[in-house]
Amino acid sequence: MNKRQFLGTAALAGVSATLSLPARAAAGDGPTLLTVTGAISKPNRGKLDPVRDQMMYKQKLSFERAHAFDYAALSALPAVTIKPTLEYDARPHTLSGPLLLEVVKAAGASLNGNTRLVLRAIDGFAATVTVAQATAQRYIVATHLDGAPMALGGLGPLWAVYDADKVPDMAAKPLADRFGLCPWGLYHIDVQA
Repeated sequence: MNKRQFLGTAALAGVSATLSLPARAAAGDGPTLLTVTGAISKPNRGKLDPVRDQMMYKQKLSFERAHAFDYAALSALPAVTIKPTLEYDARPHTLSGPLLLEVVKAAGASLNGNTRLVLRAIDGFAATVTVAQATAQRYIVATHLDGAPMALGGLGPLWAVYDADKVPDMAAKPLADRFGLCPWGLYHIDVQA
């Protein structure tokens, strides 16, 4: 094979590989804040890349396809506002962001009450909630705290959380025990059907 033929074949292989991956329709030009993997039907990116996805690779995650959300894509979903009393200062705070289930539905997840959502934080902490639990407790993916975007290094930039004050069995618990299934620094959701 001559050089020109080789380069032409290589270029066509690159184009066909690019065409096999779905377009990044849900994510804009911003960096990915949340990656949803598992039982989804609307991927907008390919498999885990050990170089680009260092944190996921080091936390031993693996996937063949995923749906990546940047800040604009999350902000395009309808926002919900809650006002739970937080354990950090025992005061009510306003949190807002899309419902957790709306986020995973935007990634094409088919959900039933037994579907499990593994919520993973940047520090590796993972909590598993069922769709029934996320529905009953109205989990949100909070992007804002008291009207301001949440910063990395605080509770953000994303926090999977609910209004524990409005869930009777959780409101009855000590404040420090109400948010054990609410990872702050959320960056990955694995949908397990």
